[in-house]
Amino acid sequence: MKRISLSLVIFASIAIIGCKNDKKEEDKTTQDSEMNSTMEEMESESESESEMKKVTVTMSPNNNSNLAGEVVFTQEDGEVSMTALITGLPEGEHAIHIHENGDCSEDGSAAGGHWNPTDEKHGKWGDAEGYHKGDIGNFTTDSNGNGTITMSTDEWCIGCGDEEKDILGKSVIVHDGVDDFTSQPSGNAGTRVGCGVIEE
Repeated sequence: MKRISLSLVIFASIAIIGCKNDKKEEDKTTQDSEMNSTMEEMESESESESEMKKVTVTMSPNNNSNLAGEVVFTQEDGEVSMTALITGLPEGEHAIHIHENGDCSEDGSAAGGHWNPTDEKHGKWGDAEGYHKGDIGNFTTDSNGNGTITMSTDEWCIGCGDEEKDILGKSVIVHDGVDDFTSQPSGNAGTRVGCGVIEE
């Protein structure tokens, strides 16, 4: 009788230990699964941040100008770089901005005002007193009418969906005059002589 009881105790102990081990394995499997899921999410976020995006904007002339050229926006590692190559303008300084609407009709008037999602006053890019997200600035053309300007910023994105950063659906406008960075609301930059829509 004692032998039977002892056998039952041993059997019960083995069963309990086995259940505990099964529970530990189950918990470990759950933890491993959750950890793998978290790692995959982090890798996915990292990939989306480091994924390179590129948009090329073809510029068209407005108001009887001879303007032509391209503006290339490239996004990588959370920063957007812009390179504008413009031809066909008189020698000197000219303003270039991002405007709020992706519409170049009506000689560029349909592009609306400067892109200003944060409701700041017009100014030079980076000015502590405020500037529009579309306030790129001025560039200089040579005696052949060729000019270029480059800039990089983490205040823009390409297709991220953030209304305060996303440049898709906007337009690039080149003016015949110079942005004085002071006059409101647009720097008194003159006639819109070129326009291109930022679209994928």
